[in-house]
Amino acid sequence: MRIRSLGVIDDAVVELSPGFTAVTGETGAGKTMVVTSLGLLLGGRADAGLVRVGAKAAVVEGRVELGEDSPLAARVAEAGGELDEGALLVSRTVSAEGRSRAHLGGRSVPVGLLAELGEELVAVHGQTDQQGLLRPARQRQALDRYAGEAVAKPLAAYARGYRRLREVVARLDELTTRARERAQEADLLRFGLEEIAAAEPRAGEDEELAAEAERLRHAESLASAARAAHAALFGDPEDPAGVDANALVAGARRALEAERAHDPVLAALAERLGEVGYLLTDVAAELAGYSSSLDADPLRLAAVEERRAVLAHLTRKYGDDVAAVLDWAENSAARLGELEGDDDRIAELTAERDALRAELAELAGEVSAARGAAAERFGRAVTAELAELAMPHARVSVAVRQSPAPDGLAVGGRPVAFGPHGVDEVEVQLAPHPGAVPRPVAKGASGGELSRVMLAVEVVFAGSDPVPTYLFDEVDAGVGGKAAVEVGRRLARLARTAQVVVVTHLPQVAAFADRHLVVVKTSEGSVTRSGVRVMDGEDRVRELSRMLAGLEDSELGRAHAEELLRAARSTR
Repeated sequence: MRIRSLGVIDDAVVELSPGFTAVTGETGAGKTMVVTSLGLLLGGRADAGLVRVGAKAAVVEGRVELGEDSPLAARVAEAGGELDEGALLVSRTVSAEGRSRAHLGGRSVPVGLLAELGEELVAVHGQTDQQGLLRPARQRQALDRYAGEAVAKPLAAYARGYRRLREVVARLDELTTRARERAQEADLLRFGLEEIAAAEPRAGEDEELAAEAERLRHAESLASAARAAHAALFGDPEDPAGVDANALVAGARRALEAERAHDPVLAALAERLGEVGYLLTDVAAELAGYSSSLDADPLRLAAVEERRAVLAHLTRKYGDDVAAVLDWAENSAARLGELEGDDDRIAELTAERDALRAELAELAGEVSAARGAAAERFGRAVTAELAELAMPHARVSVAVRQSPAPDGLAVGGRPVAFGPHGVDEVEVQLAPHPGAVPRPVAKGASGGELSRVMLAVEVVFAGSDPVPTYLFDEVDAGVGGKAAVEVGRRLARLARTAQVVVVTHLPQVAAFADRHLVVVKTSEGSVTRSGVRVMDGEDRVRELSRMLAGLEDSELGRAHAEELLRAARSTR
């Protein structure tokens, strides 16, 4: 991390070890600013009072090693950020007016996103700031990982069944809540289908009837026109002297026939006139038949108009024409089949829902039993850790309980509430002394005790909790002597599987660190870039001596410091 203009820190770079990093320094040197800086990077509350006097803004920049396969890399990509060779660059700026800005992977993001990702990156344990395992959801997740396959296998089956149950219940709710609407729709469809079936319309029938009605309404004028046309073609019997088309065509043909031998052109024309004569004969015959077929029957016209009215009634309700009415009937019959089949579907889904609930109840009971067994083992292990951390009378337990619910799963002979992770509520509890009632760990321990309790919890959960970094502030409050050595040893043990950062006053703790950082003020009272130093070799011995005896060059203090380092190396 790079820290600028934050509290007493002017400009400093803090390089943390992949294992155990201890941060020490004189009281008021700015050690807690390291914790504060990390808190800002994790989306903590911005406070204008943190900005160094005279500065426009405080800036904290961090580089977090993620790796391309980290699940958080996808979240960063969703926010528009990018990784830098597998590392995530994070920055937070707090202005002197209190305004705050956050950047993630080179992209400006809401501070809330930093907080969301921070919960997956760092577990903070301090006097006033506790995260990670204090959240019930994280406690349940950690206990499940601690329990191993005994919980993982039935819980995976439970999760699959729970998802299917949600789908079935949602579909059932949809079908049952819309029962009245479906019944009304089915009644309307049945009525329409019965009305169409009673009329028995045929495709194109409306067009045929329209044409017939037109002919019947004009039968007399049509017949008169046909007779006049017939007379023009073949003559009027009542006018023997009249000229008709057939006679004129025949005369023209005869005139050409007389001369066809002299010119092939006239011969061809004569043949064509013969064809015209045949065509006139055919047309005249059809006109005669048409005239005789016309019947100005008012009864037939009434029947046609009545049928057309029936079809018009259907087209007004179900389609633009009879073809559309028939399409509506076909589609509605299919829809009616679906609606009438819903009752069967409801019965099937109800049976599946009941079967799923029974299966889930059995799996939830198996998960709950495995969690209970793991909780007992965990409680004994943490209690044993606390005995070595100057809390010999404290007892830690994990309450695995269920809440009654009338419509819940029947587990253990009673209905209990259930969710995607089973029926259990998991809570880590602490009884600080014999006879004390166990309470949630956040409420059952004092500030100094809480960090030690969480250290013991994290040590036992090491490898089970996916958080890669742990930050302990004042974990050694109220501890000294042998207990302080045990705190250091357990922090070193936790650092085997995660990154551990500890702000401490105790040399017994600092001696176990893989990297020892010291925060040093200048004579002006500020921490500059060179004010955060890595202690190695003789420098580290001098710093531990100062922490032990208050004198950097005390021979007794130096001897004790060297002894501490040897002991730490031999047991780490």
